Amino acid sequence: MTKPKKTLGKTVLVAWTAVILLVLAACSSGSGDLQVAADGAAPSAGSVEAAAAAGGSTGHAHASIPAPAVPLRNGERFVTAEMSAAYTPKAPNGGNDDYRCFIVDPKLTSPEYLVGAQFAPSNAAIVHHANVYLVDPENTKLAQTKDASEPGQGWTCFGTDGIPSTPESAWVDTWTPGGKESLLSQDVGFQMKPGSLLVLQVHYNLLATQGKGSPDQSGIRLRLTNGTAQTKPLFNVPLMAPIELPCATSESGPLCDRDASLADVSKRFGADLAAKEPALVAQCDGGKITPGPTQSCDTAVPFKMTVYAGRGHMHLLGKSMKVELNPGTPKAQTLLDVPQFDFDNQQRVAEPKPVVIGPGDVVRVTCTWEASLRSKLPQLKGLPPRYVVYGDGSSDEMCIGLMAVTIP
Repeated sequence: MTKPKKTLGKTVLVAWTAVILLVLAACSSGSGDLQVAADGAAPSAGSVEAAAAAGGSTGHAHASIPAPAVPLRNGERFVTAEMSAAYTPKAPNGGNDDYRCFIVDPKLTSPEYLVGAQFAPSNAAIVHHANVYLVDPENTKLAQTKDASEPGQGWTCFGTDGIPSTPESAWVDTWTPGGKESLLSQDVGFQMKPGSLLVLQVHYNLLATQGKGSPDQSGIRLRLTNGTAQTKPLFNVPLMAPIELPCATSESGPLCDRDASLADVSKRFGADLAAKEPALVAQCDGGKITPGPTQSCDTAVPFKMTVYAGRGHMHLLGKSMKVELNPGTPKAQTLLDVPQFDFDNQQRVAEPKPVVIGPGDVVRVTCTWEASLRSKLPQLKGLPPRYVVYGDGSSDEMCIGLMAVTIP
């Protein structure tokens, strides 16, 4: 295990401030990429419910959104949407991963809160995960322009949604295989202004098909509420650590060299994404590279906030993850513990009781991977060995503890 990381004071504070500015962006019409049906209304001909009501195959033509585990609570309503046409992914730059963004217009005419979301892929065999971003009404034209910049459904979007807004779109939800709608019992939610848009960033993993895709027409169900005078806006804060995972001792090859691996990430996803790993090493380790299966990062909390839940995200080599508050001190507390990471079960986990944190506190995210899994997993065992760093591909890795907070 690598030794605990140092808190980098001003550098970390700037990083957290940037994150909060990003999510505070969440406090007109879209391009029509997705069709919307409100709760209680007859579903449109292209909606998820219409496909099911017609008795047709959901298959790869339409998503099949599971029934909610929790019925609508007082003041809530559902809005369901799906892509207006099927999209066939194609991995660019000789890779096996296609990240595609699609606009969702919930057609809000008054302020509401997003309190739950259930994404459902229609082609589960190739959908690796999906992120949901909230676009401020002032930035809807930028989103529509981005959508129009490429032919067909949506646009390529490695990293985030790629909309050139300042601040960037707020990250409000993530779905991974096996993901279910996760609800909090407290009066909290992601604040949406009238005219807000949502963007679905869908990661298509084409490893099994050698970069060739088949049609997908995914959908999503939103749980919305007007909220109350006491409703607190919720934000997601991503806690990240670097990935410096060398090839297993039994492996060898050109990509077992770290520089070659970074160059390969740049080729597949662009220089900006390839710069993410060096930036994480600089922020978390002061620039010192320490190869090993376990990496962590300490972050100083810049101002008061309350933590309600956490979700861990890694890729196929992930073994375990933990998010700790004030580790190694009398005030130590575990905020998120995933002792046996399962890519097919990445659920949001509510805190037993909301935890108030603030200046003087430190949070640490720690992730552990196992390089030998590459030779055992059907999706990876045919790929050349590599020194694994941060990247968007299924053969790359991530370490993200996504913490849901209110401020203050």
